[in-house]
Amino acid sequence: MKTRIKICGLTRRHDALLAAELGADLLGFIFANSPRRITPEKMREIAAGLPAEILKVGVFVDAPLAEVKEIAASCALDVVQLHGSEDLDYVQSLGGVKVLKVFRLGSGRKPPESALSSCWATLFDTWLPEQAGGGGRVFDWQLVKPWAGRRFFLAGGLTPENVGTAIADTEPFGVDVSSGVEISPGVKDPEKIRKFIEAVRNKNNRGEGDG
Repeated sequence: MKTRIKICGLTRRHDALLAAELGADLLGFIFANSPRRITPEKMREIAAGLPAEILKVGVFVDAPLAEVKEIAASCALDVVQLHGSEDLDYVQSLGGVKVLKVFRLGSGRKPPESALSSCWATLFDTWLPEQAGGGGRVFDWQLVKPWAGRRFFLAGGLTPENVGTAIADTEPFGVDVSSGVEISPGVKDPEKIRKFIEAVRNKNNRGEGDG
C-alpha cells in the first residue's frame, strides 16, 4: 500500500515546488498561531502552479467556522485540517471539503475507537499541554496499533531516520512531517525532504516485495 506523504508548515514557494517534484502527496499550510503561520495571500502565491494532483491542506485550530470556509474557498483548499476541539457539527458545517481531524496522543490520552463521522481521515499527533502541535516529539506508536490499515496519518517527531520504522509499526494511510525536514521553523531543508520521501517510498517498495 502506498503511504501518502504530507509535508506541512510550508512558508516558501520553492520548498513547496520541490516537495511536489520529489513526490509529496499533500502540502500543508498553517493558518493558526504558529511560527509557520502564513496569510491566505501568501499561501496562494506559494501554491500557484502546483500540480493538480497535489492536495493543498489548510491547518486551523478552533477558528471561527466562517473564517475557515472563507479561506478554504479563496485558497482552493482540498483538505481542511482541524487541530483543535472542533466537533461533529463543526465538521458537517464545512460542506464538501475534505476534513482531516487531529487527535493528540500521550500522557493518558488514547485514540478514539472510530473516526469522527464525516471526516475524510484522522491524524494522530503528540499531546503537549502548552501547544496544539506535536512539537516535533514522538508519542508511543503502540497507541495506534488498533488503527493499523485504516485511514489515518501519523505525525509527531517523524524524521528521515525513523519514518520507515513508524510505517512498519503502525501501517498508516499517510505520514505527516514538518520540523523533521526543517532548517528552522518554516524553512525546509531540501536534502531532508528528499531523504524523508525516499525513506517512505523505499519502505513501501520493500513491503510490496515482502508479500
